[in-house]
Amino acid sequence: MPQPRTPLLTVDIIIELWDRPERPIIFIERRHPPTGWAFPGGFVDIGESAERAAIREAREETGLDVSLDQLLGCYSDPRRDPRGHTASLVYLAHAHGIPEAADDAKTIAIHLPGTPPAPLAFDHAMILADYLRYRLEGRLPTPV
Repeated sequence: MPQPRTPLLTVDIIIELWDRPERPIIFIERRHPPTGWAFPGGFVDIGESAERAAIREAREETGLDVSLDQLLGCYSDPRRDPRGHTASLVYLAHAHGIPEAADDAKTIAIHLPGTPPAPLAFDHAMILADYLRYRLEGRLPTPV
């Protein structure tokens, strides 16, 4: 990926399955490097809002129509993506149904948030920790 003059904008979506009592979340195994497990997500297209990108990426990778609930935060450490500097807006969302891996998702895993698959790609372990804290305490992450 050529290095842009500014960070590329991405979205990640933590999707809770509301039709299951324990409200597990969806992880995808990445089809392309960097490999590992991640939240569904991807790049925001030119002319597209971040919210539309999150809904599109969730549908492309899981086949589910999601409802966005909350912006968890922005993650922009220049080292978060080995391909180059990205800034990701992370959304919390919910959906109903059975997800199916498609597009950049090789496989899908449904896990309780405290027992994710390993290894997690990018900075998704930190994002998951922030999400767990938010679920437990109701506090959004503090910007660093």
